[in-house]
Order: sequence, then structure tokens, then C-alpha cells
Amino acid sequence: MQTLKGPAFAELEIKKSRFLAWVEPTADRKTAQARLEQLRADYPDARHLCFAFYANGDSGMSDDGEPSGTAGKPIFNVLQHKHLENVLAVVVRYFGGVKLGAGGLARAYGGAVAKALERAEYETLEAQIQLQLQFPFALESQVRRLLDEASHPFTDPLYTDHVSLTVQLPLSQQDDFVAAFHGLAPGDASLISIELA
Repeated sequence: MQTLKGPAFAELEIKKSRFLAWVEPTADRKTAQARLEQLRADYPDARHLCFAFYANGDSGMSDDGEPSGTAGKPIFNVLQHKHLENVLAVVVRYFGGVKLGAGGLARAYGGAVAKALERAEYETLEAQIQLQLQFPFALESQVRRLLDEASHPFTDPLYTDHVSLTVQLPLSQQDDFVAAFHGLAPGDASLISIELA
């Protein structure tokens, strides 16, 4: 899988309709929605703002008033075809007065995104791994410090007779992290399981 190094933009004009297309990296649904709100504010007079995103296993798309399946799905199909992850694609349409038909719309929306992707720079995504950690309450502040210093996201901890949490990190950092984790209290902290994210 790959993602984008940064945003890219392209514009198409088809039968007097303008299609403005952006592709950019996005971390999650919340980040994608914030960007969509920004674009809606920037282009309040546009007839349609259609999009698709795929980020960390979550996805979404919208035809925004276009006939069903003529905008969001073609945009999403381009992202899938390019094997992109953690990416948002948005197309703003200014209607030119000439109807394009379902096939014409699908080609226009998909084509606008494809054109933007031609201008984009790509980078390979490193495989991620999830570690489920279990440790005594006394070590929680040290474990949190270790996670913060390494910038590894983790889920909300679960408190029972110990603390449990799941952390995600690049596969290449697994050995160093596990060694540092066990170094906090040798024999006291334990890894429950390891799985590819």
C-alpha cells in the first residue's frame, strides 16, 4: 500500500462544467471531515462537493446530490485502483448548464481525481503492528512516557487488577519498543499478544 506525500490539485472542464479535484493524505474520518468542511466554506457557491476517503480501515464517500453512484463511487474506485491508503479525494463541481448523463458524470469525477493523482508524489506505507500490553498500575506513568516519546498511538487503557492497552507502531520498531517496555520493570510487565495491524 502507499499514500501521498502531500496534497495535489487538478481541474477539468467538461461541457462548461468545472471539476476542481484535490487529493491529499488524511489520518482518519475526523480529519477528512474537517477538510471537507473547510472546502465547503471555501466554495459555497459550488453545486456539488463529492468525495471519497480511505484511512486506517475506515472509508466514506458522497455523491452530494449527483445521481447515486456517479461521483463518490468513481472517486473511491480510482483510490482503490492506485492502492492508496490514508487519503482523501474531493471534487467540487460548478455546473455548466449541460447535463453529462450518469456515464459522463462517473468519467468526469473519476477523471478529475486521476488527473490530480498524476501530479501527486507517493510514498510506501510501512507495515504496522499492534501490541497488547499488560502491566501493573505502578508502571502506568512510565509506560505512557515511553509511548509519548516514541509517538506511538494507543487505545484507552482498561483497568482491572492491572492496566491493559493496545499500541500501534511500525513493524520495524517492534524489537526496540519491546526491549524498552520490558526494561521498565524486567519480569513485571508482560506482552499479551502481537498482531499485524
